[in-house]
Amino acid sequence: MSSAGSGTTRPQALTKDGQLRRILRLFRPYRRKLLSVVLLVAGSSLVALVNPFLIREIMDTALPQDRLGLLSLLSLGMIMVSVTTSSFNVWQTHLSATVGQLVMHDLRTAVYSHLQRMSLAFFARTRTGEVQSRISNDIGGMQVTITTTATALLSDVTVVIAATTAMFLLDWRLTLASMLMLPVFALVSRRVGNQRRNITRDRQRQLAELSSTMQESLSISGILLSHTMGRSHSLTDDFARQSRKLTDVEVRVTTAGLWYQSTIWIVIASMPAMIYWVAGLTSSNGHMAISIGSLVAFTSLQQSLFRPAQRLLTVGIEIQGSLELFGRIFEYLDLPVDIAEPERPVEPAALRGEVRMRGVGFSYAGTQRPTLAGVDVTVPAGRSLAIVGETGSGKTTLSYLIPRLYDVTSGSVTIDGVDVRDLSFDTLTAAVGVVAQETYLFHATVADNLRFAKPDATDEELFAAARIAHIHDYLMLLPDGYDTVVGERGYRFSGGEKQRLAIARTILRDPPILVLDEATSALDTHTEQAVQKAIDAASVGRTTITVAHRLSTVRNADEIIVLDRGRVQERGTHDELLLRGGHYATLINRDTEPVAV
Repeated sequence: MSSAGSGTTRPQALTKDGQLRRILRLFRPYRRKLLSVVLLVAGSSLVALVNPFLIREIMDTALPQDRLGLLSLLSLGMIMVSVTTSSFNVWQTHLSATVGQLVMHDLRTAVYSHLQRMSLAFFARTRTGEVQSRISNDIGGMQVTITTTATALLSDVTVVIAATTAMFLLDWRLTLASMLMLPVFALVSRRVGNQRRNITRDRQRQLAELSSTMQESLSISGILLSHTMGRSHSLTDDFARQSRKLTDVEVRVTTAGLWYQSTIWIVIASMPAMIYWVAGLTSSNGHMAISIGSLVAFTSLQQSLFRPAQRLLTVGIEIQGSLELFGRIFEYLDLPVDIAEPERPVEPAALRGEVRMRGVGFSYAGTQRPTLAGVDVTVPAGRSLAIVGETGSGKTTLSYLIPRLYDVTSGSVTIDGVDVRDLSFDTLTAAVGVVAQETYLFHATVADNLRFAKPDATDEELFAAARIAHIHDYLMLLPDGYDTVVGERGYRFSGGEKQRLAIARTILRDPPILVLDEATSALDTHTEQAVQKAIDAASVGRTTITVAHRLSTVRNADEIIVLDRGRVQERGTHDELLLRGGHYATLINRDTEPVAV
């Protein structure tokens, strides 16, 4: 089994060919729509090439010979070409946009789903803004490439091939003269593309940094801290510096290769003049080797060739930048899941709630001293265990091993005799309910926050859980009752009210095991008593494991263990440990000492 405390292995970077193959696989589910796009693009491109030949007939035949009927027919043909190409373009744009957005949806969902499978350790060492930036900025930055570039690439390739063929049919010498500059354009385009890719990498990193700053400083907690510490101006200055860096990078992205593109446009604009000049050189005795109509048709085809050829080179530059975005997304998708669901999970017939730890050891990545070592504890079903100790003794870490927020480095944690690593995640979350020290509430109604634990819960079930948590009567006094919006992170409620809401939310799942991580440590004495009543009511008939900071809350526990530097130093009941006069007695005496005024 992988340890949750181990560092996340950085996935090996894909080669450019490997990335392209992987990108193409993203479009595989939509190949029927893509086939329709291909046909529409090819049809539109081929139909558009008919116009130069119609122009040639108009100039060489219809106009010189005063054939009004033929002129009308050819003119009508040019109009029909425009109608047909426009119709094809509308349909292919709709289809390609649909496919592109579906691919982006798949990518966003895949990244979000994969991140949901990552362990707590990953999020403990990764800034939230960085994670959000991968989903929003990086995938959002690929929108143009996915939705329009692929279609433009196909369309332009079709036009270039068809136009080149038609030009050879008209005059092979003029065609060769027209192709002389293309290799130079391709070479310069490749260099600019590499430059654009490097700049794109810098831009996405700066976007992630800016997103992290906004996420941290513009949350309620961040605003509260900046106002009370008088740091609003300095935070604004820091944000301005980061924004200016992003501005500079964006300018570099926009201006990369501008001189190259300008040169190409100058050459394209000059090509008709060169063709006329070459046509004049090949004339003999005042007679041109090519008719006026064919020459006009040829220059029209030439423009049809060079414009898509120039776009193809530009698309190549855009793809270089997009490869960096795809690479950042694939990097997250390839992150190894260090806490994986078992392939063949054990499904116990019933959950009683016995918790047993045998030889449990745990170490965080990058730390030399183990956080836990040789912990042996058994909590019979329906009994209570309290975990106490100094700050940093490993109390919370030990409690997080039970719901498998981390995996043990050594030893085992079992529920009803089954290793938690052999239980499915659904079974494990049904077995263990966790009330953390810091209550997290969504910016939604009270009812929605409670139903996060059980989406199909009835109102009666909500009321019952709230009554057990001693919060129902208070909620009913609110103007909107259970429809009250709690505010960002629950800031419309006090600490004790949020804790009781968290207890009610956990009770709604009705787990046989309840893990309480210092649920009353940050509360005043009066509020602590109210929350403790809720905890006592919630613990009835359940296996309860309490991480305690205030020792007054664990006096009635069936067993108390004292952790010191990750090891169990003492165990017993409250009275037994006091009589022993060891670590626990010292902690109790310090906890009850009057504070000097």
